[in-house]
Amino acid sequence: MCGIVGYIGKRDVVPILLDGLRRLEYRGYDSSGISALNKKQITTIKTVGKVKNLQHEINDTISSDQLSEFTVGIAHTRWATHGAPTEVNAHPHLDDSGKFAVVHNGIIENYVAIREQLNQKGHRFLSETDSEVIAHLIAECFDGDLAQAVAAALSKVEGTFGVAVIAVAEPSKMVVSRRGSPIVIGVGGREMLVASDVSALISYTKNVIYLHDNDLAVVTCDGVDLRSINNVPVSREIAKIDWDISAAEKGGYEHFMLKEIFEQPESLANAIRGRMDESIGTAILSGLRFTPKEMIEISRVTLAACGTSMHAGMVAEYFFEDLANLPASVEQAAEFRYRNPIIEPNTLVVAISQSGETADTLAAVREAKQKGAVVTGLCNVVGATIARETGRGIYLHAGPEIGVASTKAFTSQVAVMLMMALKLGRSRRLSVEDGISLVHEINKIPELIRATLAHSEEIKSIAEKYASAENFFYIGRGYLYPVALEGALKLKEISYIHAEGYHAAELKHGPIALLEEAVPVVALANDIAGKEKIIGNMQECCARKSPVIAVATEGDDSIDNHANDVIRVPASSKFTTPITTAVALQLFSYYVANKRGCEIDQPRNLAKSVTVE
Repeated sequence: MCGIVGYIGKRDVVPILLDGLRRLEYRGYDSSGISALNKKQITTIKTVGKVKNLQHEINDTISSDQLSEFTVGIAHTRWATHGAPTEVNAHPHLDDSGKFAVVHNGIIENYVAIREQLNQKGHRFLSETDSEVIAHLIAECFDGDLAQAVAAALSKVEGTFGVAVIAVAEPSKMVVSRRGSPIVIGVGGREMLVASDVSALISYTKNVIYLHDNDLAVVTCDGVDLRSINNVPVSREIAKIDWDISAAEKGGYEHFMLKEIFEQPESLANAIRGRMDESIGTAILSGLRFTPKEMIEISRVTLAACGTSMHAGMVAEYFFEDLANLPASVEQAAEFRYRNPIIEPNTLVVAISQSGETADTLAAVREAKQKGAVVTGLCNVVGATIARETGRGIYLHAGPEIGVASTKAFTSQVAVMLMMALKLGRSRRLSVEDGISLVHEINKIPELIRATLAHSEEIKSIAEKYASAENFFYIGRGYLYPVALEGALKLKEISYIHAEGYHAAELKHGPIALLEEAVPVVALANDIAGKEKIIGNMQECCARKSPVIAVATEGDDSIDNHANDVIRVPASSKFTTPITTAVALQLFSYYVANKRGCEIDQPRNLAKSVTVE
């Protein structure tokens, strides 16, 4: 997703905008720009490429004397949707007069029709983007009040938006609004900041206001006037960011992804802490707001998610069936509403999204609520739309995840859903003794991850050995089948290697035709149910000269004769093995990508939060 930053206050505007853009670089982008306003005009500078290019252009264009004259500004990092990454397509966008500047996240679905109407009224467009129509619409609607003009313009658009607007006519204010794309306002002392993500604000304030859909805010250095797009006053609480700026820094690691992989003992401890009741063998998940009667009445679990979150849901599918005796299924969130899903009475729908803003998953939430399901959210970002709209759920408490390829959010999702399945299981079939045993296992997860990370140098050596391969297969069974999918996804995301995950039984149903010496196979052969079958699959690979890299349990030497290389993880049950194995595969992917010299934290064409379909 693109990034938005805005500032109004007592400090120099441009350095703060640039700092905010740098903190949003992790989200993925191809161009950037700023618009800064003094009492006379808007100065706009845009470039293709990294924010450092924008910094150089600003240094060459704006003198130090001019910098101190700006009172308010907006900035943007763009990830191309409509039109190629070019300077003219970059944000901010201006109207014909240059007196209104807009930055926009989202997609305007009816922009072609609006553009044609405005063309007939004499407006001339410079870019290929959908976003530019907003600036022209605001100019067309302006009658002396910027907030009213923005509201009138946005009432005409269909689609999603997070916008920030400035105007020459009102140099002491900024107007922001959202529908389907996040906007957060940072509240400071006689200064206010605006962004699409709190990481751009955390250096300046920890007090924030999260806008809801169809909110519109008039922001001045003295405060915020909140209303709906229909001009109805609204009230939003000021929330406190519970993490420090150091959490969004690399902390001596070469990449954010590596840092976040090594943060997992801590992030998992945070996800578990205070949520285990050993005395009766259950989990304390007050955010679910279930009474014992409501838990007993749940008859089915549907997990809706995309990408990595969907893989976490696939692991959880086993948890709910094995521990809670509940039928469970995983739905690709983008398909959920379009195929008219059958929601039976007392169905629990769990919406899984790291950001809590994933457009397809949010749409699934709304469809599930419409069909009468009990809906709960699983998010990492406090105040996210999915958390608000479900009204019940669980926060991961994994801390900020800067790397585009999710690591600690995935393992926290799996751990939290294991706790959720435990809680539901204790209301059904799970005995106190079994519950207490699982509580002990869950409490050991951070320790198991530390033991896995202790093998990082061995994993690095194996990864570098295979870094020149252009094709990989990942195979697993049972609880480890979704982990095979996630391992393959991580490798392709950051190393650009073609990698496919398969259920091991599917190997002989087509993929085996592609096995050869140049195609390594990563086999998840941990010492849990299904291992003997996996060994058979590994032998099939070896017979076709494909190198086999096995993930195996420490102390289990039975795998050695069937693999070219072995990655070791600590012994644990089928419930926690998916987490340790996922961490090992994250390290493997990272070291392969690093050896290949890839851009690990910001892989090409990927965005951290997908807020458009």
